[in-house]
Amino acid sequence: MATAARADAAPPPLTALSEEERLFQSTVRRFAQEQIRPYVREMDEAGVFRKDIIRRFFEMGLMGIEIPEEYGGQGGSFFQAVLAVEELSAVDPSAGVIVDVQNTLCINALMRWGTPEQKSRYLPALASRTVGAYALSEAGSGSDAFAMASRAEDRGSHFVLNGRKLWITNAAEAGLFLLFANASPEAGYRGITAFLVEREFAGFTVGKKEDKLGIRASSTCELILDHCQVPRENVVGEAGQGYKIAMETLNEGRIAIGAQMIGLARGALDHAAAYARERKQFGRAIGEFQGVQFELAKMAIDVEAARLLVYNAARLKDAGLPFQTEAAMAKYFASEIAERAASKAIEIHGGVGFTKDYPVEKLYRDAKIGRIYEGTSNIQLLTIAKKLLGK
Repeated sequence: MATAARADAAPPPLTALSEEERLFQSTVRRFAQEQIRPYVREMDEAGVFRKDIIRRFFEMGLMGIEIPEEYGGQGGSFFQAVLAVEELSAVDPSAGVIVDVQNTLCINALMRWGTPEQKSRYLPALASRTVGAYALSEAGSGSDAFAMASRAEDRGSHFVLNGRKLWITNAAEAGLFLLFANASPEAGYRGITAFLVEREFAGFTVGKKEDKLGIRASSTCELILDHCQVPRENVVGEAGQGYKIAMETLNEGRIAIGAQMIGLARGALDHAAAYARERKQFGRAIGEFQGVQFELAKMAIDVEAARLLVYNAARLKDAGLPFQTEAAMAKYFASEIAERAASKAIEIHGGVGFTKDYPVEKLYRDAKIGRIYEGTSNIQLLTIAKKLLGK
């Protein structure tokens, strides 16, 4: 009896899912396999994500997972958003990052920092029809994100924004942009302010779409601000709080990038294992050779270790506990193992893995971005090291 009581009181395993989470995961997994997988190669080659699939994202509630039901959202958890990104990315990492940016960057920032009026105006749209984008990076401010040149001039009732943003995910489809510009350059990063910019605002233009190595179906564009007028009521938080908003939002986004990468790595492992069972050499399936078995086993270990890091960071976030260091660890390790798993999957496939007839070459191309966006691997290492050294 004492043993049973202790078991009942024990916390659940980190990867154990509630019934609701399991149902959600299986629904997204089935959707990705049945309704996204048939179009992955077509979208990659065209460099365009199908609008009908994005509509399905909205219909399924995947674009407003954490938005409260009163605003038309699902009222779900951050962990559910992480599960969705993982499952979509196992089929197509481009799909995963569209849902990721919507939920973990745009919506999270608006829910935490937005005014009641901003939430009432924009959350229902983000939950039902409007794609969001997060506009921080510029030509001269990548890892040094706050060396930005974009300026916001206070005109009383409104701000006038000028500048240029680069590498903005979801920009081609987005109708709303969480955009950062400096309203007080003399104050340095303390002048950076966050704005909600609607696509139709005068002086705002979505520019060139980048021709990328990987996640090609996910749009990445420049934004041009030419005397763009933004109403004062569209300031998120307060003027000068942009630094804090951006950093804390990115901490959450990095967990979801980790989820994107473990989904990708799991997809690569699944493809490699399936091929190892089917491909025959020397009269037997290559999966019967110990050398191949060991490589598959090491891939599985990497995926599981990365999943533990990502799930732990997500659970900490939902519990309201500190998670910045854990988020950095999750993103760093998951992006490392994704690239390694995709590379090994190509090797297990042999020559055909190097062709576009099999999906693993795409996963290899897609994996590279994980070590770059939302903070490079070196930035994650700096974050972890500062924690260790008490800085």
